[in-house]
Amino acid sequence: MFAYRRPRPVPENHDHPAPPGAELRADCESCFALCCVVPAFSASVDFAINKSAGQACRNLQQDFRCGIHTQLRPKGFRGCTVYDCFGAGQQVSQVTFGGQDWRQAPGTARQMFAVFPIMRDLHELRYYLTEARALPAARPLHGELSRALEQTEQLAQGSPEALVELDVAEHRREVNGLLLRASELARAGVKKKKKDHRGADLVGAKLKGADLRGASLRGAYLIEADLRGADLRTADLIGADLRGADLSGADLTGTVFLIQSQLEAARGDAATKLPPTLTRPAHWAA
Repeated sequence: MFAYRRPRPVPENHDHPAPPGAELRADCESCFALCCVVPAFSASVDFAINKSAGQACRNLQQDFRCGIHTQLRPKGFRGCTVYDCFGAGQQVSQVTFGGQDWRQAPGTARQMFAVFPIMRDLHELRYYLTEARALPAARPLHGELSRALEQTEQLAQGSPEALVELDVAEHRREVNGLLLRASELARAGVKKKKKDHRGADLVGAKLKGADLRGASLRGAYLIEADLRGADLRTADLIGADLRGADLSGADLTGTVFLIQSQLEAARGDAATKLPPTLTRPAHWAA
């Protein structure tokens, strides 16, 4: 299974809302290693081998554990260390399919593998909706966010057949519009002209020391970008690709929709300022 590291518990702090609950965090012990089987990947800087969708990774053992769990990065499987299913794995394994694993009940495999990416999308939306609802500035949207969250939770409880038929892309579009409105409210307090880099190609960009307070970096490609010492307070980073980005000394406090896997994909150091709900990755420089 992927070496997803669970965040350390965060003390209650009324100025900084706690992260979404445990059901939206990967619990590999309760999953049938779906993330090691369902996705396809190609040999690259993130993966040492090619693997077809629905094919078990060669490192997967019979007990659904990863044989190189403690050596994923040095063995060339960096992509495994930054993957996050948002708890979809255990939901599919233990709830949707009632604890039937695809090895002992091979007849479930095809449907289970089809359901997993849909469930992951739903759990990711639940995660962001929960975070949006906790944003003080988004209080005017609390009712809409709560209804969207309840609807998404209900969809995630559906049968395998219902989940396979679900138009999850349409549901994501609807939720994304609401998340964007929450982001705009959260960033409105920054009294300066805010940069709009939505979906921008910023691969390798030289942004050292940049003032990106309140900026929209939604879906931006920041691969290998130099963000050393950048001020990213209240920036919206939902979907931003931070693979290899250098966040050394950057200020990420108060960022909107930043998640742990984005930090795991980036580089940083002890001077990088993080939101209190996220954990400094072990591979970052001291």
